[in-house]
Amino acid sequence: MNKQLISLDINDQIYQVAVTPMDLLVDVIRKEIGLTGTKKGCGQGDCGACTVLIDGKPQLGCLKLAIACQGKKITTIEGIANPETGELHPLQKSFLDHGAVQCGFCTPGMILSSKALVDTNPTPTKDEIKRALAGNTCRCTGYILIFEAVEAYVKALAEGEVK
Repeated sequence: MNKQLISLDINDQIYQVAVTPMDLLVDVIRKEIGLTGTKKGCGQGDCGACTVLIDGKPQLGCLKLAIACQGKKITTIEGIANPETGELHPLQKSFLDHGAVQCGFCTPGMILSSKALVDTNPTPTKDEIKRALAGNTCRCTGYILIFEAVEAYVKALAEGEVK
């Protein structure tokens, strides 16, 4: 299949990549760009491990064609850390501080889905957090610690402790 050169804006950096019309965004991010934080889980849009933010909204990279993402702003888990210092985003820190990370496979999708929620609703209820994370599967934590990590981040944000 013929490849064509496209530009992808990932984590505020422009990447020129040669793709076929059928190349999935998750594969391009991992294999061509080398950002391996985005995981390829089920490959069917059921687990949420491949979640990235596209124009600020959580999207499944395993269901998105890379070619369709030209002109859009894509954010991966690597892109929310401080680009100058490499310091983790406060939400990432909250996941670590609350033991919401075990095997870590689901973590990037959980964090990005949570970030998208809080970016649009800075004071979500527990039910809103649960709904926002409903498309993300975790087989290790039982979700309670994940919910607690998001709630702690929301509280710290409301109290001005983090930005």
